[in-house]
Amino acid sequence: MDERTQRTIREVAEELGLTVMAGKEGLGQVVTGAQVSDLLSYVMAQGRAGDLWVTIQTHPNIIAVAALARLAGIVVAAGFDPGEETLDRADEENTPVLVGEESAFRIAGRLYELGVR
Repeated sequence: MDERTQRTIREVAEELGLTVMAGKEGLGQVVTGAQVSDLLSYVMAQGRAGDLWVTIQTHPNIIAVAALARLAGIVVAAGFDPGEETLDRADEENTPVLVGEESAFRIAGRLYELGVR
């Protein structure tokens, strides 16, 4: 397999067993990289368009940060529940929000194994 393989958010969700909670219209976006951080200001400064953001943050402001940085989507790790307000905002912005039961560390490792850099 090529070291860097392009996958859509939908493909990543399926391969990692993540649950799509919101932003279903954006599932066709290609994931071009990843950010793993719980610090919103860090992601605002370092996030690149097309990145998939792995975090345990669930506050509605994660959607604003994702939109500002033009991220491909957000993975909420460790089974945290983003809540209705966050999911409603994600649908408004067409920002995919996925939830996984594994830790952010494990999800990041699995993304790396998929070729997401």
